[in-house]
Amino acid sequence: MALRLHKCFKAANRTNGTWPMTKEQDFKNRFFAVLKDLQEDGVDDGEAMWLLGRLAAGLVDDLKAPDWSAAKRDMDRETYDTLLRTFETHGNAHHQAGRTKQAYVIQAMVVSLIARAQNADPQIAAGEPLLDQVINASVVNYRRQQEAATN
Repeated sequence: MALRLHKCFKAANRTNGTWPMTKEQDFKNRFFAVLKDLQEDGVDDGEAMWLLGRLAAGLVDDLKAPDWSAAKRDMDRETYDTLLRTFETHGNAHHQAGRTKQAYVIQAMVVSLIARAQNADPQIAAGEPLLDQVINASVVNYRRQQEAATN
């Protein structure tokens, strides 16, 4: 099992000699690559899921939402933009420092967040709840672990 860090942070649009992809198609490819990887390998990596749960739980609490799906849905444009910039900065820093799991977790959050703005695409709209389900489950598991540790 190897988590794959997809080039989400300031990645160049590589076309391999084919027609240039649109930003939307590039995102769609990245979205489904991250979703597939998360479902196939990520959910079996306890540390990555704990990190994902910790990050998402903190954001959910800060945004006073019941879960990540609601937090995304209800955040205003300024919060959305700030969060994307913060994710980009921290994701790049983790990636450059070799902290792959931290960068992987931020990558999952980034594609989930961007999917909110791309859900006019029926495939993204169908995949977004699957990704959010994994994130929401990681929050529940993180909180259970924290509660068990304090008891």
